[in-house]
Amino acid sequence: MSITISGGITLASGGWTITAAPPAVATAGWFGGGYGSSAVSLIDRIIFATDTATASVRGPLSQNTFDFSSGSGTLNNGWLGGGNPGFLTTVNRITYATDTATASVRGPLNAGKYQSGSTSDGSTSSWVSGGILVFSPIPTTSQVSRITYATDTATASVRGPLSTVVRGQFATGTSAYGWNAGGTYQGGITTVQRIDYANDSATASVRGPLSASQYSGAAVTDSIYGWFAGGFRSTIQRIVYATDTDTATTRGPLPQRTLKLGASCDNTYGWFGGGYVLSPNANISTITRLTYANDTATTTDRGFLSLARKGLAGVSGVQ
Repeated sequence: MSITISGGITLASGGWTITAAPPAVATAGWFGGGYGSSAVSLIDRIIFATDTATASVRGPLSQNTFDFSSGSGTLNNGWLGGGNPGFLTTVNRITYATDTATASVRGPLNAGKYQSGSTSDGSTSSWVSGGILVFSPIPTTSQVSRITYATDTATASVRGPLSTVVRGQFATGTSAYGWNAGGTYQGGITTVQRIDYANDSATASVRGPLSASQYSGAAVTDSIYGWFAGGFRSTIQRIVYATDTDTATTRGPLPQRTLKLGASCDNTYGWFGGGYVLSPNANISTITRLTYANDTATTTDRGFLSLARKGLAGVSGVQ
């Protein structure tokens, strides 16, 4: 018999045993799915402390998938939902502690969709927003679906909606709110939309805007800021959560204009992996790192994914 006391101290039958307290922030990032020469189920993992190494192959996902909702989750599990080919409703859950196993099928989403945004409160639920929706009179949607982690085999519930239809947007957030920024619908969008998790049946409120339209990139966050990187610009734009009605400020940039990349982060850095570059029109495997404290500098290249690909999703947690 043993009793664990907060702070990592365990009282066992033989006396006191000092154990390591669990990390309070993510230590690794997982990049799942994507499109190389075809759709893949591959999951790559990077360890943040050794981020110049080539990512290690984990997983795989339950099926080949790309262009799905950006990943979200907790420090222990990551959920990746929807995607192509074929307007998938599948939700895959990666358990970080056993990440060499095939991701488990959860969900499903309430409708097939891809190019959505996904945010999480970090403990109870994920919100999958916007995207291209199957069987819709207007294929691009404002619909928001919520995955409840405790009952993640149930069909996601419809919440929201967003204030406007959108696909290919950036999505990130905090424990209280989720921000969907930019995206496209009949042209680029600068709108920033905020979901209040405590009142998620209401229409998302308009914040922002971005300083310029931007879409098909990826987002990272700490508890104070959200950074939106890549897409049809190399620019990184930053919003301050406490003053989120202000226009986003330009930071960065990425070393080159990169579309459909994945992202993972901790409270100090953001890592952007893979994607598609317009020159020389190719998928890449490069992982580049944003330093939050020096976010006006160009991001630095670190390691590589195991396969060059675009349309992948990233999640962060403890390994």
